[in-house]
Amino acid sequence: MPELLLTNVHVYGDGSWREGVDSIAVRDGVVVGLGTHGEVVGLVPSAEVVDLAGAWVLPGFQDAHVHPVQAGLEMNACDLTAAEDLDGCLAAIAAYTQAVPGDGWVVGGGWSMHAFPGGVPTAASLDRIVPDRPVFLPNRDHHSAWVNTTALELAGITAATPDPADGRIERDDRGEPTGALHEGAMGLVGRLVPPPTGADIAGALQTAQAYLHSRGITAWQDALVGDGLGMPDSLDTYLAAQQDGTLTATVVGALWWDRDRGEEQIAELVERRARARAAGLDAGSVKIMQDGVCETFTAAVVEAYLGPDGQSTGNHGLSFIEPADLARYVQQLDAEDFQVHVHALGDRAVRDSLDAIEHAIAVNGRRGNRHHLAHIQIVRDEDVPRFAELDVTANAQPLWACLDDQMTDLTLPFLSTGARERQYVFRSLVDAGARLAFGSDWPVSAPDPLHGIHVAVNRVAPGEDADPLLPEQCLTVTEAIDAYTRGSAFVNRREAAGTIEVGGPADLAVIDADILAIDPRAIATIRVTRTYARGRSVHVT
Repeated sequence: MPELLLTNVHVYGDGSWREGVDSIAVRDGVVVGLGTHGEVVGLVPSAEVVDLAGAWVLPGFQDAHVHPVQAGLEMNACDLTAAEDLDGCLAAIAAYTQAVPGDGWVVGGGWSMHAFPGGVPTAASLDRIVPDRPVFLPNRDHHSAWVNTTALELAGITAATPDPADGRIERDDRGEPTGALHEGAMGLVGRLVPPPTGADIAGALQTAQAYLHSRGITAWQDALVGDGLGMPDSLDTYLAAQQDGTLTATVVGALWWDRDRGEEQIAELVERRARARAAGLDAGSVKIMQDGVCETFTAAVVEAYLGPDGQSTGNHGLSFIEPADLARYVQQLDAEDFQVHVHALGDRAVRDSLDAIEHAIAVNGRRGNRHHLAHIQIVRDEDVPRFAELDVTANAQPLWACLDDQMTDLTLPFLSTGARERQYVFRSLVDAGARLAFGSDWPVSAPDPLHGIHVAVNRVAPGEDADPLLPEQCLTVTEAIDAYTRGSAFVNRREAAGTIEVGGPADLAVIDADILAIDPRAIATIRVTRTYARGRSVHVT
């Protein structure tokens, strides 16, 4: 790997720009010198010299919870992520069907719930655009899918079809399906959709990797490597990319826990981890999905959801795994030295997941496996200190911590008063000694870390002039940067990449403004101009 000298730069370190450092020397993907140009130029006599004209350099961002392959598949298919309303979705679908004619399935997805009245799309609207081809379009968070009448008929879904135990079919007053399928009900149609080919998956990974690099991301934890939630198993794709050199990011694969099975799958997970390790990929994490999301009333909550009349519905959401079983599985995975990565969004799921990790510690002792809970939208006050006590990282998606349409229209009206006041409690967690790691859950939400930092600091969406969501939970800029670098590096077992130090990997994100001095309300206007992954240039604007 050629030598590299980045000069005329400001270099981040411990919450400030380092004094007396204006150059970074890199050899073989490793930082070998930090100092003035004169001090380090002799360390890399054959270097390519890049004058960055006073730009600012941060450690490369690491996304602690992301689904790149699924995002890439959607970007390469019928991509609805840019559509802001029903008309925009229908226009994108019409354009796709014209570009890809025939009678095959229309797939892709990425729609937002706030684009539709009540957050729920209908088959009737799809039928106007695609009356004769089956359509299956998951939303951004892959907890719901939009289907047309042709797809419902192919799946045999009628008023007589019962809801699966782990999902719900959206229905009208007569019980007829209306075109939205939630959680496990997605599989009723999803199982009929032809799986993507190996070439499709490989192309999706490259599309997603390029996009993540353009946002300064040099490493990530793929939060679902396996056959689950309609996503294809991407392990072989990652291994091939690792071996042929096209995987320029550093990746941790979180192997999918099949919630329809039990501990008998652990031996298979051990084998998959070993196969990945032999190819140079870390697949030492296991992803367990414990609950759903608030917008579809499937996140597991302590206090029941409210109805439109403000009264309790008696619905406490779904626990996909019984708490006693969860505790047993986590203990057994911990004994095999897997990191456990739990989707725990509601406060009941958070409590049950912390209980499971506490049980694992009681049986196994503290094995240092760096378990983390993802999403943590609602955390009860008594559970906040348990993150630090149990050494569990709070893996949060900061872009969600604002009063956007989804929060205002589809979440707040249906949560209890107490739950509304306990959302995304970043400040409380940090003050209680918890470690924060940040991720995006892309394609659920945009993967730009600078936008995530903006919301973590302001509790307001980028570009919006709105009231903040629970402003007492704001973080400082340096705390938010650290969550996207040091915190995520910890859960990814790459601490050296969470800072810029001599001897550490040259994973670097170059930005065009001083993030420490800019008005915090303008953080989202900052852009990544260059990204280096282990010293290799992977993005230049």
